[in-house]
Amino acid sequence: MDTTTDTEPAVALSRVTLEVADVEEARRFYAALGVDTRIRLRARAAQGTGFCGFTLALTVSGPAAVDGFVAAAVGAGATVLKPAAKSLWGYGGVVQAPDGTIWKIATSSKKDTGPATREIDEFVLLIGVRDVKAAKQFYVDRGLAVGKSFGGKYAEFLPGGPGAVKPALYERRALAKDLGVPDEAAGSHRIVLGGTAGAFTDPDGFVREPAASAAHA
Repeated sequence: MDTTTDTEPAVALSRVTLEVADVEEARRFYAALGVDTRIRLRARAAQGTGFCGFTLALTVSGPAAVDGFVAAAVGAGATVLKPAAKSLWGYGGVVQAPDGTIWKIATSSKKDTGPATREIDEFVLLIGVRDVKAAKQFYVDRGLAVGKSFGGKYAEFLPGGPGAVKPALYERRALAKDLGVPDEAAGSHRIVLGGTAGAFTDPDGFVREPAASAAHA
């Protein structure tokens, strides 16, 4: 594993913009989930199908908090892709929002040490890529600082500060398998990354815009 660095990233991912068919419906869903202040929404008439190549993940304090977020998502119209359950790494579940975005809600704790809360410890954008090493180098060349890296399997970058989005890379087929969906897709990724760097499109087709260009829908 690469050495973890404590250096603040020179370039950060400050937000994600989801492209959805129905902005108002999506806004209601994300308000119910409790993440409406962490994402932006943009109308897109033409929607792709299948796995969009990414998941948004919430890391929370314990199993009861996971269950609370999953229940809120389902109550607002989400579909359960993987029921919350214990695993070797902790406890978590996977849901799909009405707009098609997949959310993973998890904790490294297998037991609760206190009451459930609605606090989010980390907000992670996990991108499925064809080549983790090449994608990692692409982002490093554009100023992101690596936090952890496990060869060609996984890499994560340092967030831009408290409450910021933490970008991470995972091999696409492995990510689809982890989420419980087929690795099939057509059309746009339906997500736009925004941050302190200039505009670019990465090797897997994910678009990044400078901070001033993505307005809140």
